[in-house]
Amino acid sequence: MPHEHDKLPPSSSVPRRQLNVWHAASICVGMVIGAGIFSSTPAAASNVAGSAQLMLAWAIGGAFSLIGALCFAEMAAAFPDAGGDYFFLRKAYGERVGFLFAWSRFAVIHTGSMAMLAFVFGDYLGQIVHFGAHDSAMFATLIILALTGINLAGIRVGLNTQITLMIIVLSGLVSIGAAGAWLWWQGIPPPTAPPPRGDNVHLGAAIIYIFLAYGGWNDAATLSAEMRDEARGMRLALVLGMGVVTALYLLVNWGFLQGLGLAGLARSVAPASDLMLKAFGRPGQYAIVAAVTITSLTVMNAIMITGARTTYAAARDTGTLLTLSRWHAVRGTPPAAIIAIGGVSLLLVGFGSFTRRGFATMVDYMSPVFWSFMTLSALALIVLRRRYPAVRRPYRAPLYPVLPLVFALGSAYTAYASLIYVKVGALVGALVLGLGALLMPLLRGKPGDSGHVT
Repeated sequence: MPHEHDKLPPSSSVPRRQLNVWHAASICVGMVIGAGIFSSTPAAASNVAGSAQLMLAWAIGGAFSLIGALCFAEMAAAFPDAGGDYFFLRKAYGERVGFLFAWSRFAVIHTGSMAMLAFVFGDYLGQIVHFGAHDSAMFATLIILALTGINLAGIRVGLNTQITLMIIVLSGLVSIGAAGAWLWWQGIPPPTAPPPRGDNVHLGAAIIYIFLAYGGWNDAATLSAEMRDEARGMRLALVLGMGVVTALYLLVNWGFLQGLGLAGLARSVAPASDLMLKAFGRPGQYAIVAAVTITSLTVMNAIMITGARTTYAAARDTGTLLTLSRWHAVRGTPPAAIIAIGGVSLLLVGFGSFTRRGFATMVDYMSPVFWSFMTLSALALIVLRRRYPAVRRPYRAPLYPVLPLVFALGSAYTAYASLIYVKVGALVGALVLGLGALLMPLLRGKPGDSGHVT
């Protein structure tokens, strides 16, 4: 029987249905496309047998992400809540699983994403600004410190600025395809050489990096509660939005393969920079480095904002670590939570620098934890249908229960693939999740007050 805290919110708190298909599809594209695509392609290329397999893997990644988004859309429509997948997991499996997911967001997913994107920022900026052997780590550290200070000061980025930044990143993706087309038009064939693959690589490793680049659709699916067309709107928006993202990613990979070849792509630290330099010289390189660094900044700032507020809310709800639940009334920020997010992110930058793999270490660190919870989220659709059969579902995932089972199996395989190579990043991520389980009795207290205001 449902508990009192599992009741749906009153109708007055449900988001207004104001989005049409084009609005939702545009938001979906903006939520998914980020800086990851500019650095995940070399690792994917080094783990496939050929160019055709690489393109096929990226197409499969788009289809798999669409399946996940369709499943999440049903849960978002039936249980509209700003907590998104945290709310679904808590309703399906209880407070303990909800707490572990909140912990993983703070200690692994949000902070790991911050460090990963900081390395993307550092890798690309290091292509044109050189100080020494540790340029990437130095730039990554500086940008996290800068964003922490900006958010502590309560500085906000306006909607128009966000739209401008999204146009920049979309232009960057199209320019990579244009660079490949320009080289093809000039009759310059792609370089031919076997990619640098070792004995331990596997297609599953490529899938990890590809699925990473498609990340964000789980947030886009929460728009389901705001669609004007309850029955078909979200499905059409997700198909359109993810179709555009998949097409752009295929275009980018084609451009990389045309200009760098599979071996050159696999060896590159900053493939977009290398390609634009080859096709358009220094001006092209500077332009794409600017686009990638601006994209990294934008996404990192969004993670800092949402991650700090998630940490603040978790501390407030558990009634422990009340320092993290303090809210600065004048600046409109949770200062201690911001410092905590920034501090853990800096520790992870140090960890990535120690392993000398930077971006790849952060992907390893996040993947097993993230995809384990994604497996639970996929199965939560089935659990919630059985536990709450009377709840109104304006949108239902097609081909039930096939789609959630397919997504659960794919997510479980990705979590497994991220662990079988026994890389230090994956082990540390799993250990941090285990630490959260050990700390659960200490951090899950009785609900405290609504937070301190300073």
